[in-house]
Amino acid sequence: MENNNEKKEEKQSFIAEARREQITEAAIRTLDKIGYVKASLSQIAKRAGISTALISYHFSDKNDLMNHVLMKLLERSTSYILERVRRESSVEKKLETFIAASLAYQGTHYAHNTALIEIVFHARTAENMPYYKLNEEKEDLLLLELQLILLEGQEQGVFGEFHVGVMSNTIQGAIGEYMFTTAATKKIDLETYSRELVNIVRKATK
Repeated sequence: MENNNEKKEEKQSFIAEARREQITEAAIRTLDKIGYVKASLSQIAKRAGISTALISYHFSDKNDLMNHVLMKLLERSTSYILERVRRESSVEKKLETFIAASLAYQGTHYAHNTALIEIVFHARTAENMPYYKLNEEKEDLLLLELQLILLEGQEQGVFGEFHVGVMSNTIQGAIGEYMFTTAATKKIDLETYSRELVNIVRKATK
């Protein structure tokens, strides 16, 4: 009997997780199409093909859902980049892969990036803090990985002398610039931007 209850709970848990994933994907599509301000629960429910009440069953309100979506988007992009970086053995290749993978993710997950930007610049936390200010208080795993690569390169004598904090923020800023600046994406294709940025950073870190 106990075994049957455990199986039933596992099945219910699986169904609930699948439903949350369905809602998350619908939220991403909605943010991409109409933006954060117009992305009501009813609009998201419509794209998910479910009722608004069902969304409310899984998420307390729009802020709760958007926080969940944000965390999922960050987890996905972080996993995508780190998985590729950690396949490399040399610090030079790790650094180049970090840049290339960060930009490649933007190119292959356009809707995800749009949704991320919409949440970061429009949503607020329960403490009424804009999400774009969260990096001031929370550790950025990608920035930390980048700094470790740069430090390791300096320790090995592969990279020259520079301030790791300044260099890591410069690299992250250049990567983010392509995502946030429409003018850049219109004038420079992703492959060119990625190749040129890798070359610039390679020279700057020698």
